[in-house]
Amino acid sequence: MQKLETLNGFDKRQSVEVKVGKVGIGGANPVRVQSMTNTDTADVEGTVQQVKELYDAGSELVRFTVEKDAMAMAVPKIKQRLMEDGYDDVALIGDFHYNGHLLLEKFPEMAMALDKYRINPGNVGFGEKHDANFDTFVQFAVKYNKPVRIGVNGGSLDQGLLKKMIDDDMKLPENEQHGANRVFLDAMIASAIRSTNRALELGMRKDQIIISTKMSGVQEMVYCYSTLAKLTDQPLHLGLTEAGMGDKGIIASTSALSLLLNQGIGDTIRVSLTPEPGAPRSREVRISQQVLQSLGLRFFLPQVTACPGCGRTTSVTFQELAQETTEYLAKQMPQWKAQGYEGVESMHVAVMGCIVNGPGEAKDANIGISLPGSGENPAAPVFEDGKLVKTLQGPTMKQDFQKMVQAYVEKRYGQNKILATAK
Repeated sequence: MQKLETLNGFDKRQSVEVKVGKVGIGGANPVRVQSMTNTDTADVEGTVQQVKELYDAGSELVRFTVEKDAMAMAVPKIKQRLMEDGYDDVALIGDFHYNGHLLLEKFPEMAMALDKYRINPGNVGFGEKHDANFDTFVQFAVKYNKPVRIGVNGGSLDQGLLKKMIDDDMKLPENEQHGANRVFLDAMIASAIRSTNRALELGMRKDQIIISTKMSGVQEMVYCYSTLAKLTDQPLHLGLTEAGMGDKGIIASTSALSLLLNQGIGDTIRVSLTPEPGAPRSREVRISQQVLQSLGLRFFLPQVTACPGCGRTTSVTFQELAQETTEYLAKQMPQWKAQGYEGVESMHVAVMGCIVNGPGEAKDANIGISLPGSGENPAAPVFEDGKLVKTLQGPTMKQDFQKMVQAYVEKRYGQNKILATAK
């Protein structure tokens, strides 16, 4: 059904462009990164600070909960504060459940301040109230000319629709029945498509609708989005919901997102990672960016290639340099960006630990160093664009390499320097 366009070697599914504030989603736009606050939205100061943190980390869209009057009244204040502080590029999304239609009617300033509304078709009421509440919600989106994400969720699927589809499946001959799990997934898809069609009937434009079908199972998520991609050209928001904490959450989210993005499916993503106590919320943003960068879809920060180490390496030395170089690049990137060093975000740096693969990997990088392994000559050749330029040795080797990285950036990317736009 869909025409395909090539992007970095991937066949990218073609979709309608939807503008969310100043951020374009779908169409020819890159895959966008978004996140969600976990503050009480009624806490204006706390929410503003977290939105800034997420935006500074690279989240182009930030969603927050709107479920109470106090939260709705806080939204225009949050928007105003962000604009006053120069954060007018971040797209703000209101996350509504159960009473969104009522809040949009009661608080028009909130409705106008938001850049997008998120509605879950499974949480707008039951029976006749479901249809009426959904229609009211969409009519406000039409009134205020706002885009909407129709976000179906596995944990809150429309039970009336699911029951009907299960009953229909049970009426089929036994050898033609799909079974409960397949019907559940098909009900997710059906809810998204039916809700989209209803929104269009009520006057929404195609360039106002984004779709998602989020759940906690990797294979189930891949099935739903792969099927959706064939049924609609609306932009798709990808995310594994309730992914969990730590390694489990990161690995599960990365697996699901990569399988779909590798097929060219997905216009905006979120890693829904449960933060460890005290951990910054922005970690999920950096993981989203790393997924996109690892796939070659977008570039955010220079990357360091480093070997895992073995009995040949002087482990502590190359481990420390790899870590310090990674931290140095992250620290310098805002400054390089402000200085207009266009393209530096795709720079490749290698820090290798011995002679086996060290020189080869260092030559392949923009700039790379091959440290001496156990028993090797205590000298470290440095390569720039495949050519040996210097050999470092002695106690200042780490500092000397950082200076060489800075000099390389100025030489290589300074020629691409563009006028920095003041924030």
